[in-house]
Amino acid sequence: MPRLRAISLRSTRKPPMSVLTRPLTIGTRGSALARRQTDWVRARLQTAWPDLECQTRLFTTSGDRILNKPLPEIGGKGLFTEELENALRNGEIDLAVHSLKDLPIDDAPGLTLGAIPVREDARDVLISRNGWTLDTLPRGARVGTSSLRRSAQLLALRPDLTLLPLRGNVDTRIRKAMNGEYEAIVLAAAGVLRLGLGEHITEYLPFEVMLPAPGQGAMAVQCRADDASVLELLRPLDDPAPRAAVTAERAFLKALGGGCSAPVAAYAISNLQSLISMTGRVASPDGCRVIRVSGVGADPIALGAELARKALAQDAGEILK
Repeated sequence: MPRLRAISLRSTRKPPMSVLTRPLTIGTRGSALARRQTDWVRARLQTAWPDLECQTRLFTTSGDRILNKPLPEIGGKGLFTEELENALRNGEIDLAVHSLKDLPIDDAPGLTLGAIPVREDARDVLISRNGWTLDTLPRGARVGTSSLRRSAQLLALRPDLTLLPLRGNVDTRIRKAMNGEYEAIVLAAAGVLRLGLGEHITEYLPFEVMLPAPGQGAMAVQCRADDASVLELLRPLDDPAPRAAVTAERAFLKALGGGCSAPVAAYAISNLQSLISMTGRVASPDGCRVIRVSGVGADPIALGAELARKALAQDAGEILK
């Protein structure tokens, strides 16, 4: 699976003068993962533009404050992004670094995704203190996840499992698993690997078992749509292949009318010929019904919409109600 890679070529050009006259302010959440991702973006910007000065500003979002309820209960739209997007519009920051799967699928007025860098491993992983895998977990085992998508796919294979809510940052969730509050938990591989906590992974769940959330494993660097100087700075960080892939995945979710917390999964890859292969999945929360669709296309938005039509033709709309 692809890992975050360094940018090896330094730009011989200087940053736009409008940026050189002041530090570039990057906004991010205060979690360890958010700060790690922001440090990665900042380092790559300064590699590409050695004269660029950057500073980081931390934000607490509503998703960070409300930890006593599962995400589906408090709604997924903008829970981890709204405060950062408002700061961008108000000119308080120049960039915002997000986990792409946290971004609402609707376009944010006045803002754009200036860069989608190389994608980390998009798989989900199982973490168990006792070293259990999904197949070897005992009957009735307590598995922690607050994701309807993960719950539905887990129950499709192991209807005997007891699924319990799991909130908190990645390191907090892993600590709960190691303390024995759950027999296992399911997390995105990307966050675990970016934090250097891969030794806790018991099993990488294959896509045939657990398809990821649209955009999982990708970062998004957001900026003002009319800020030409910042868009120029971000150009070296953008990777066309993951951009095409996650655009297709998010188009699938949008065409289904689902949000960040919907039981919708999708994964796409873009090859050297710019063809995109994608698989999508919609599952009932109890795992009793799973709709699977797949296809190949050159236009990511058209491909996502086409696979959504195929899923809706199989009554995906009834599941999403």
